[in-house]
Parts: sequence; structure tokens; C-alpha cells
Amino acid sequence: MTDRSLSRPASRGPGSGAAWLTLGGLAAAFGLASCCALPLFLATLGLSAAWLTGVALLSETHRGVLMVIGATGLVGGAVLLWRGWRVAATCAPRGQRPSGWARVVTLVGLVIGVALLWAGYVYA
Repeated sequence: MTDRSLSRPASRGPGSGAAWLTLGGLAAAFGLASCCALPLFLATLGLSAAWLTGVALLSETHRGVLMVIGATGLVGGAVLLWRGWRVAATCAPRGQRPSGWARVVTLVGLVIGVALLWAGYVYA
């Protein structure tokens, strides 16, 4: 009898798919908001936004693609996060649950990403 755990490839931890989708959506939303919304917000706080010039110039021509990538990543991350919460609340064994800090960090990333995506859409 062979040990099946040796033949299986190492899998990522639970919740990592949501984190990666959220990170991709957050990066796209940051690029989208870098031309108008972020400099306005940072200037309101009294901070310099000159470092955003390169990102803004690069992302300006790809606004539509960044909007689609950002929305897809954030919605996908939210769906996977919701599914993880639902499974953890109902029937998942203790070893299969994503850690609490990972869920909180992913949720914070989703909220920031949605705010950046909205600001990049409205202020452009």
C-alpha cells in the first residue's frame, strides 16, 4: 500500500486564491487611480505625489484593460473569500480553515481595491 500524501503535489493553503486575486485587483486598481484620484488624495493629506508620474503615464493608455482586470480580480477575490467563510462556518475541518488574519487582510485589501477602482473610474 502506498502513501498517497507523497504522490500529491504540495497545495497552497486555504484562502490563498482569494488573496492572489485580491492582490491582482488591487494592483490594477492602483494603476487606474494613479493618474488622478491618488495624487488628489495624497495632496489633500499634504504628501507628494510626484512618484506616481511614471505609473500614471504607463497606465493611462490601458485604462479599460485595468478596469476589467481590477474588477475581475476584486470580484473573484470576494467570491472566494465568501466561499471560504461559508465553508469554515458550516463543515470544514479545523485544518482546512484559512487563518483569521489572512481573511482580515484579504478583506481590507478588497475594500481598499474597491475604493481605488471607484476613485479611478470617477476621477478620470
